[in-house]
Amino acid sequence: MPRPKRKAAPPVTSSDVDSSLRTEPKKSTSKQFDRMDNLFELYANKSLGLIDPDGIEALCKDVHMDHTDVRMLILAWKMKAEKQGYFSKDEWRKGLKCLGADTLPKLRKAINGLKKEVTEPECFEDFYSYSFQYCLTEDKQRSVDIETICELLNVVLRSEFPTQVNLLTEYLKIQNDYRALNIDHWRNFYRFFKEVSFTDLRSYDSSQAWPVILDNFVEWLKEKEEKI
Repeated sequence: MPRPKRKAAPPVTSSDVDSSLRTEPKKSTSKQFDRMDNLFELYANKSLGLIDPDGIEALCKDVHMDHTDVRMLILAWKMKAEKQGYFSKDEWRKGLKCLGADTLPKLRKAINGLKKEVTEPECFEDFYSYSFQYCLTEDKQRSVDIETICELLNVVLRSEFPTQVNLLTEYLKIQNDYRALNIDHWRNFYRFFKEVSFTDLRSYDSSQAWPVILDNFVEWLKEKEEKI
């Protein structure tokens, strides 16, 4: 997961926690939430009432995972975290309940299997779109800078499309037409990797409403092949 840019976050009050999670539960559920809350407090910034970037780094260390590991991003997706680098108690509870984890050993085991959560195409596409939204760190922000896009491509798609990611990130870093990309560009990168054969670029049809940046990328690939 791209390293979050540190930014002050407002403190969370008890009223910010979803009321559905504060209704009178059964005793077993109540104890489960107590254990989740105790785990939350291990990593939370007490003045903010949130797990902040420092807390996330500590969590990664305890579950033996680098913060750039795709599983960290999948965990944020499972929590439906709204702010990059921060987990609220409500998000933490929902995510851990979904994973069936209320202790550190259980969470560590759940994190080890997180990649299975995105094996279904529909789940992966939802996660893929979320990963872009998660990088929108400012109010009314609609695009993400090229450097972050390249980091995100490496985290999210490299394992499945290593050659394609290498070539696209190489192109993105040298082109001068775009300084940032939007969600439409992001979604079309995945579609492009799935539908277009890099060994036979004739499968690319520019009339199929591809974004201009991909038209330019294909032209760059063809020029690159001619030089070989």
